[in-house]
Order: sequence, then C-alpha cells, then structure tokens
Amino acid sequence: MLNYAPDLDRLFQALADPGRRHMVERLSRGPATVSELGKPLAISLAAVVQHVQVLEASGLVRTQKSGRSRTCSIDPAALRSAESWITERRTMVERRLDRLGEYLAQTAGQPDPGWVTEPGQTTSQSKEEQ
Repeated sequence: MLNYAPDLDRLFQALADPGRRHMVERLSRGPATVSELGKPLAISLAAVVQHVQVLEASGLVRTQKSGRSRTCSIDPAALRSAESWITERRTMVERRLDRLGEYLAQTAGQPDPGWVTEPGQTTSQSKEEQ
C-alpha cells in the first residue's frame, strides 16, 4: 500500500469535489466571504460552510472571522505541496517516455526479433495472404 502524507491525502480529497474546486478557483483571485463563495453555487449556506471547513482542514484555505462575516483566503503553501507531488510524477513519466523514444529511435528499421517469418513471407503478410 502506498504511504503518502496525510496532509496530501486531505488536500486531494478536498479538491475531489467540483464545488470546492470552484471555491478554490474563486479564492485564487483574492479573499472572499463565505457568502460570496456560495453565491454561484446552488447549495445552502450551511453546505457552503461545510465545504469551507473541508478546505480549511485540508490546509488549502484559511479563514478569519470579522464580526458576523468569515473571510476565506488561499494558503499558497498547500498548493505548492500538491504541485510538487504532481511535478515529481510528471518528471518520472517524462523520463520513461524519453527512454522509450530513445529505444524506438535506436531500433527503427530493425526487424522485430520476436517476429517469425517463413521463407518468402514479408513481416506484414500472413500465410493466408500469400
């Protein structure tokens, strides 16, 4: 079983919901109140508060209460940790693809050693085609 940091797990679980992703997108433009975050969503204010709590627990969002209003803002450090994890995976995949590309370039035009042909048969012909 893979063992990732619990913080990273919570972060990706928080981002799994489209409504919360919408809130994060909105907050990337600047701070907003809980009410402002809920306006474009077709959910109750109580549901918005629950989503904000999930985002806050994941470390993506910080909130500050001022009177009766709660203002939310993005925590860039949490986004950097997700970006770092994704970048590491992308780098590994790109290296593998580069090695595959090098191998294919080296073996281009060489017959496949696993492909057995009978005398007079080309590699693209089957017995029925002859």
